[in-house]
Amino acid sequence: MKRILWFRRDLRVKDNPLLSLDGDVLPIFIFDTNILESLNKDDKRLSFIFHYVKKLKQELLSYGLNLKIFYGKPEIIFKYLLQENSFHEVVASPDYDSYTKERDLHISHKLPFRYVEDTYIFKTDEISKDDGTPYLVFTPFYKKARAILESKNIQEYEVSTNSLIETDYDVITKINETLNVSKVAIKIQNIGFEEVILNIVEPHLKLKALKNKIDDYKEQRDYFSIDVSSNLSVDIRFGTIGIREVLRFVFSLKSSDTEPFIRQLIFRDFYAYLLFHFPNIEYENYKYSFNGIKNNEMYELFCSAKTGVPIIDAGVRELLQTGNIHNRVRMIIASFFTKDLLLPWQWGEKFFAKYLLDYDKASNVLSWQWSAGTGVDPQPYFRVFNPYLQSKKYDKDALYIKKYIPELFDIKSKYLHNEEYLFSTNIQDYSKPIVVHKEVAKKAVEIFKDYK
Repeated sequence: MKRILWFRRDLRVKDNPLLSLDGDVLPIFIFDTNILESLNKDDKRLSFIFHYVKKLKQELLSYGLNLKIFYGKPEIIFKYLLQENSFHEVVASPDYDSYTKERDLHISHKLPFRYVEDTYIFKTDEISKDDGTPYLVFTPFYKKARAILESKNIQEYEVSTNSLIETDYDVITKINETLNVSKVAIKIQNIGFEEVILNIVEPHLKLKALKNKIDDYKEQRDYFSIDVSSNLSVDIRFGTIGIREVLRFVFSLKSSDTEPFIRQLIFRDFYAYLLFHFPNIEYENYKYSFNGIKNNEMYELFCSAKTGVPIIDAGVRELLQTGNIHNRVRMIIASFFTKDLLLPWQWGEKFFAKYLLDYDKASNVLSWQWSAGTGVDPQPYFRVFNPYLQSKKYDKDALYIKKYIPELFDIKSKYLHNEEYLFSTNIQDYSKPIVVHKEVAKKAVEIFKDYK
């Protein structure tokens, strides 16, 4: 059996089901120009991916394998590969966004396509109601998933003994529509991007650190300046560590309160499950026909962190500067964006998609629809986060706010959670709030009530 092993969201050797397959194999990674053409040239994710693609290539060498790196459109690259050699199948881990499904479908017309489950804990048909229909609410999904997980096989996949299909390796192979082939050195500049210096911490070190934080995870994970997160979201997103390995590690912490963390991992599966079963929610509301009010001026003020609401601007700045953003701050921002500013959730989703290091289509879309009140199992439309109360509760001393908005360093912390003070005081180099929260929140609820 001759197989193409297509690495995508599984950039590792350890515990990778792709490498458990025997026979003659050709490991590949594709820098997909259909995706790359929409990204900024200094996109941080490209530097992260490039780091781990090179690392994967080196690790495969120790197993007598190697990674062939391509740059171009996948359909054209597979056309080239099939001209160069004959293969029985291509194997990859699935993803459920519309582009990936359409791309894989096109490839499957050229070559048998087989999925191995790796990106998520469960298969999309593994959890369902007694009548066979998909769950729409997380809590019953979680209970069923948790029961199945107790007996689910999450053991490590071993690297199989297989043979490398020989080809030219130590380059990036660039292929265009006419099958014109060129080869360049393995540098990020050779795929048209700038190298961004990132503080990349290996995922196993993060996992080890989690042991000392997980007991505090439930009580402290919402506080912006306390780091009890695993910080593994980007690693799980790109598969630099496997979800099964994370679960095995967490299950080994017998004396710790691990359930809140496990619940979040299952929540991630739930969102992917919903996107698979209800693909239209990638772009459309599941509930209500209200699609927000398009306002480019408000949108630009939000994107440039000039809303005058400290917790919102701090969160946007964290995202722009680091590619990361605290999970609860994401929810506060999304509520402000869709309820206070009444902007379309699709605009906010696209903004996060542009900058988040750990961007995941399913999690991002469903989270934005949850905040907007329009999704499957959403936050009720009448629940609107008060950004000032949220920051007062979870950033009382404004440590997070002042970290990202140094202009506010000399302002007493209590005033940064006080809308009346912010409206009535001229703060040098910082604007007044662009909306009155109580007024716009009331308007949002009235609009949704009418659509309901």
